[in-house]
Amino acid sequence: MYNEHGKLKQDVYEAELSRLQSELLKLQYWIKEKGLKVCVIFEGRDAAGKGGVIKRITEPLNPRTVRVVALPKPTEKERNQWYFQRYIEQLPTAGEMVLFDRSWYNRAGVEKVMGFCTHEEYQEFLRACPPFEEMLIRSGIILIKYWFSISDKEQKKRFLARNEDPMKRWKLSPMDIESRARWVDYSKAKDEMFKHTDTKISPWFVVNADIKRHARLNCISHLLDQIEYEDLTPEPIIFPKISKHPDYNRPPISSMNWVPARFGENPVDDERS
Repeated sequence: MYNEHGKLKQDVYEAELSRLQSELLKLQYWIKEKGLKVCVIFEGRDAAGKGGVIKRITEPLNPRTVRVVALPKPTEKERNQWYFQRYIEQLPTAGEMVLFDRSWYNRAGVEKVMGFCTHEEYQEFLRACPPFEEMLIRSGIILIKYWFSISDKEQKKRFLARNEDPMKRWKLSPMDIESRARWVDYSKAKDEMFKHTDTKISPWFVVNADIKRHARLNCISHLLDQIEYEDLTPEPIIFPKISKHPDYNRPPISSMNWVPARFGENPVDDERS
């Protein structure tokens, strides 16, 4: 089941991921049918694996029911709004699940550490966040918060791997590099954030993220456990026969501008569109 490094073997991981993704499909149908409003927050250090688990969650799902929110830095207009305002616009409506790849907790993390907010703004966030989340929950939103916990050693390893791979180097931003130098500052900020926002009504769930395969499976399993659901998967559809139109004359297939077939061959019959 596990290899010599204590990591789930690839075939075991893929089989369990497939099983969990089939359960996510059932959950998706349940959320839509029952009009649930589900909001899931993913937070953690850079390279902790938040994006990886979000990708595995959304992979088999309908983006009309399950969508990802990853907001860029605020515009000048947004900086002059109430802090939570731009996040409120992204909250789920009935029958929808929203996954926040970072959230309003930016203020308690990167904004605090990098000095992008004032001390007064930071303190106001810590005061306002718990009642804000309680209000969301009272309104009927199912709020689930995950913190992906990663070791200094593992983060360094992932950063180096990204730097060495031209296909992944875009993932490294100047902010990521700076976060390495400010590791302890981020730790202090996270501890203070938990002190104020890890509440009984809206707790943080911590995911051990040092091994990606384990983190993904553990997080998805836990997410499925947070909502009671039943299998509402629809029965297979019976497709109608194509109706005939004797008066319809199709243009010859040779009249189309086909993309050059560098792989395979282009069709020669006219039974296509």
